[in-house]
Amino acid sequence: MSLTAQNFRNILFASGGGDDEISGLKQAVSLARNNAARLSVVEIRPELPPKLEPYRSDFEKSALREAAARLDTVCGELGVNRDTLAIEVEVMTHRRPAIALVQRVLGQEHDLLVKNAEVGEGGKRLRAIDMALLRKCPCPVWLWRPITRHRNEIRVAVAIDPENNEDEARSLSHHLLTLARSIADDCDGNLSIVSCWDGGMENYLRNSFLAGMPDEEAIHEAVTEARDTHRAGLESLVEESGISGNHEIHQLKGRPDEAIPAFVEEAGIDIMVMGTVARVGIAGLVIGNTAENILQQLTCTLVAVKPPGFETPIKPTDS
Repeated sequence: MSLTAQNFRNILFASGGGDDEISGLKQAVSLARNNAARLSVVEIRPELPPKLEPYRSDFEKSALREAAARLDTVCGELGVNRDTLAIEVEVMTHRRPAIALVQRVLGQEHDLLVKNAEVGEGGKRLRAIDMALLRKCPCPVWLWRPITRHRNEIRVAVAIDPENNEDEARSLSHHLLTLARSIADDCDGNLSIVSCWDGGMENYLRNSFLAGMPDEEAIHEAVTEARDTHRAGLESLVEESGISGNHEIHQLKGRPDEAIPAFVEEAGIDIMVMGTVARVGIAGLVIGNTAENILQQLTCTLVAVKPPGFETPIKPTDS
């Protein structure tokens, strides 16, 4: 597949090495080509034991040759002349690779980090390095999983929350919608816009034995009002974003960490775009429990975006 997405000019692809990452590298090269962007391919390798330090130069040269060979393979498959792209390849050894990658993003001002998702059995439960990047990387993180469909059949969805009216949250929703629209335009052209609402006290009221609880009609009216208010806010966000093209709004009732993964499975979503940060401006408070629960259950490619004002807790001098 070959995606354009939106406004990415300085892309970082993080690789652990190995042919199993070629599909993710192919995605990064496609994005770089279609956006006329710079691409840095960083091979992440473990630190050498002290006894092997004299062999560091040979180790790095070998890793660079392997990376270059994979890059040549990908460029050949995509019909891309590597010499026409601004691509650099380097080897990074670090005992804490997530920190090193975030420092690289900060130092080189990368606007997108692409990486193959590392998951446990069953295709779920992202491993520690990916969760660290989702929590702490200031630029969007594109965690790639292989997609079997042809590009023109790939299904894209975006999750937004109309109930958070803070400026940062609304700005993030607009950005998510715009980014997801640009990705969908390069896929099947349809965008699924997903949002969850909860009847709140409905179950409690229906099952309460306390005297004076509302009757069935009153409960129904309260639930309907909550649903309609959520829908109006959702439609307002979509209109404010200015996106066009084919899209369908899916207003899901229930907990987001249950309803959204279920929707992704049922609808066969290949790429999910969503925000990952609950609070901004405070280093360390970077991801909410609900968002993390969703992320750990998804089995599709994920494009995760931080809101404006996000501050990574990682500093350039951390080691």
